[in-house]
Amino acid sequence: MKWRNWVIPAAALALLATGCESTPGAEAEPTVSPSTSGARSVARVCADPAAGPTKAPKGAVTVDPAKVGDLAAKTKSNPPKTTFWLRPGKHRLDPDRYAQIIPKKGNRYLGAPGAVLDGRKTNRYAFGGTADDVTIRYLTVQRFVAPPDEGVVNHDSADGWVIEHATIQKNSGAGLMAGARQRVRASCLRDNGQYGMNAYKAHGRISGLVVEGNEIVGNNTGDWERRRKGCGCTGGIKFWAVNGADVRGNWVHDNRGTGLWADTNNNDFRIEGNVLEANDGAALIYETSYNAVVRKNTVRRNNWVEGRRYADRGDNFPFGTIYLSESGGEPRVRARTDKIEVYQNLLENNWSGITLWENADRFCNSPANTSSGDCTLLVKKTDRCARPAIKKAPLYSDCRWKTQRVDIHTNRFVLDKSVVKCTAKCDRMALLANYGTYPDWSPYMGERVAEAITRKQHNRWHDNVYVGQWKFVAHDPSKVLDFGQWQSTPYEQDKGSTSRPRAGD
Repeated sequence: MKWRNWVIPAAALALLATGCESTPGAEAEPTVSPSTSGARSVARVCADPAAGPTKAPKGAVTVDPAKVGDLAAKTKSNPPKTTFWLRPGKHRLDPDRYAQIIPKKGNRYLGAPGAVLDGRKTNRYAFGGTADDVTIRYLTVQRFVAPPDEGVVNHDSADGWVIEHATIQKNSGAGLMAGARQRVRASCLRDNGQYGMNAYKAHGRISGLVVEGNEIVGNNTGDWERRRKGCGCTGGIKFWAVNGADVRGNWVHDNRGTGLWADTNNNDFRIEGNVLEANDGAALIYETSYNAVVRKNTVRRNNWVEGRRYADRGDNFPFGTIYLSESGGEPRVRARTDKIEVYQNLLENNWSGITLWENADRFCNSPANTSSGDCTLLVKKTDRCARPAIKKAPLYSDCRWKTQRVDIHTNRFVLDKSVVKCTAKCDRMALLANYGTYPDWSPYMGERVAEAITRKQHNRWHDNVYVGQWKFVAHDPSKVLDFGQWQSTPYEQDKGSTSRPRAGD
């Protein structure tokens, strides 16, 4: 579907005009097609939202903003599959903090131009309940105060909801939750306290999620990672245990922290044609998850805040702007691909590039597993991953979330340190693990995991283009390589790739 608010950024077109040419006398670079590397459509929907119907559709129930609680009352008194048309103006719920709209199956909520549902910093939730197949279009939902980890729209993660041409902004918690078969399209998820959307279902997995053509900007205004150090509880969007998601054509920018973060047993993602830019942290984290395609995205100016914070405190960990942590391809988990493939992306002036990481101490039933209580999709029952069985096949392998079968190719990596304003540690591409030490019964002690991720788990870069001064980290954080060492034995990465400095470097 083509959204009327999409435009092609001039900067991307300028890069294409100049970026893929070989310098005179230089070795020919791998071809990166202009149609797939830089011309990314941007969903500029926050500044120019689509307008809803100016008159009530035939058969619709009209909702009056002058009557407090009118929308909730009329929802309660009308049958399923009713269409509600909200007049222009600010619509309010009763002042009780738990007052909310509880839709019935198949209900449709359409906002007229200027229709706003305002929680007045009093109501916790806008739309809740478990009814399936609810549609919300052309409506602004703002100033609700959901608690941390909870959401304002689709609070109870009901299935089959459609959110289109909506503006969900200035709420606490998550602006939006998600259920199975949910469609979020051409909407503005802006300036929410924790997440733009929290794709989490308390009981069961989410499947068939589509996030298309949205602008996701300025979220995590509450700066929750500082308030709950190490919580992993923020992002423009956070995905938990989602089985099948298409995330395409979105503009994810200027979020405090990570842009898109998939955490714990996600599978079968396609992340394509997005513009991910100027997020304080990584553009994309794919963590303890499986099987994904990341392609044809423009990724620029991300990770400047968090990457610099790591460097300034003396941390030598290469925290990448695309960060794959304990995640890889697994043929035994059904998906549209059996690997993680990252290709035909443009990464420009981010703090570092792509990091493939595996924590030797993090596995199912380990105290070092921050996703406590969760096991891999291959084992599921946590207590099986215990000694002595974990020391032998198949549990030795299956109790780990492994960074394996990752294929990184035909991407363009551009770094100008004068733009990023750094001299070191912002130039890393990495494939590494730590030295296993914990717990004392772990079968993954020492360099076993570092050896596996580096040489045995089919992770490879090839046919990429590097512009600028790049360094490469392999095996562990202490091994920092130049391009020639990265391509040579024993690592043998980036076959068919080229590297050249920018003019003036």
